[in-house]
Amino acid sequence: MLQLFANCRPWVALLGLSVWLGLAAAPAMAQTSAPKYSDEFLNLGAGARSLGMGKVQVSLATDATAGYWNPAGLTAVTARYDGVLMHSELFSGVVKNDYAAFAMPLDDKSAIGVTLLRSGVDNIADTRALINEYGYIQYDKITYFSVADYALLLSYARKLGPEGLSVGGSGKLIYRNVGSFANAYGFGVDVGLQYNHKGWRLGLMARDITTTFNAWSIDADKFKANAIPGEAIPTNSTELTLPRLVLGAGRQFKLPAQFTALVAADLEATTDGQRNTLISAKPVSVDPRVGVEVGYRSLVFLRGGAGNYQKIQNFDLQQQWKGQYSLGAGVAINGLRVDLALSRLAVENQGSTSQTNSLIVSLGYGLGSRATGMPMIN
Repeated sequence: MLQLFANCRPWVALLGLSVWLGLAAAPAMAQTSAPKYSDEFLNLGAGARSLGMGKVQVSLATDATAGYWNPAGLTAVTARYDGVLMHSELFSGVVKNDYAAFAMPLDDKSAIGVTLLRSGVDNIADTRALINEYGYIQYDKITYFSVADYALLLSYARKLGPEGLSVGGSGKLIYRNVGSFANAYGFGVDVGLQYNHKGWRLGLMARDITTTFNAWSIDADKFKANAIPGEAIPTNSTELTLPRLVLGAGRQFKLPAQFTALVAADLEATTDGQRNTLISAKPVSVDPRVGVEVGYRSLVFLRGGAGNYQKIQNFDLQQQWKGQYSLGAGVAINGLRVDLALSRLAVENQGSTSQTNSLIVSLGYGLGSRATGMPMIN
């Protein structure tokens, strides 16, 4: 089987390997649970430009962030080397997210990318041994640990015929850690395509197309030492992340006085059970998102987006739809891109109107340029 893939073109081998792994995963799915929101840290988003547009990026990503949003977009990287860094903090700084990406063209038809992500909570106090056997408090018994999720994405993309069509894929290596109590290793595959025709940009992304495996290893002794009588002790297990599909479309319009407007929309379909989304069903739930970007001379940009609509029940038992909205701004000068995003991340509960805003900053830089390649929509 591996020899067969080796004799194929790279993109054919990637798609073939994805299908083969998906078929191999079928028996395991019958024996292993697939919890909802598994590996959710991989869906928080990457790059302040995309987060300022409501995470609408599957058809638009054309820089190093394409390794995350849609690896097919790596073929549109116009710089010889392109990199992006991002840091964000959620829930008043409790959860910290860090992101780094690098991309480079191999030739006029293919490109590669590397993406690193970390999401975690640090310095969590473990107070289970705070009170000693004599009933006294011993502060020196307090220990601290971190809970963090890591992912490494290795991406490859290639242009195909007809003109304007690109395909790409990413192999994902995942490491999840809960202090010294538990850790997990995982692997998965994403596959995507982009098609550009007469000003339209179309994108399709299949995340976790083979299902993503996470094998958890639990140190049961760590739990037994302070367990309450009758409390269940966690055991080793395998967790699956089921596929999700994202379909996107976008178009850029020229406005007077050297202004431009980029309008795009994504439809994200999840397959891990019924969710509280605008289109909600047991087999598949769909979350629509829209985003807009207004630019001036490809130098200054203002952005906005909306999505993540959920039906919330108020104190008076009335239900209403609530969405998540975002705003953003960016500057691009001589290959350097500085983007800011303000995203409302709080989940409203029982009619509460309190909100938590997260300021997200990302830096991108493209070094040099190649002679060929399509212009970037920035």
